[in-house]
Amino acid sequence: MNRTIALTLGMLMIFGVTVAILLAVMPGPHKPTDYLVIGCVATLLCLLLLFVVMINTAKRPDRKPDSESE
Repeated sequence: MNRTIALTLGMLMIFGVTVAILLAVMPGPHKPTDYLVIGCVATLLCLLLLFVVMINTAKRPDRKPDSESE
């Protein structure tokens, strides 16, 4: 599986789970500002996940090293 697809699916799952948990935890009835806060927290967690993954993964070279011709 492509690394970008895996990272995207992981971020979508984190976003969805965070929204579901916060909707269950926050007391109702929900106001528009409650939905704003829930979306902001979910987005923050997704961005933190993205930055942690991007920082901790090794940088792949853009091209293969040149092999010496015989």
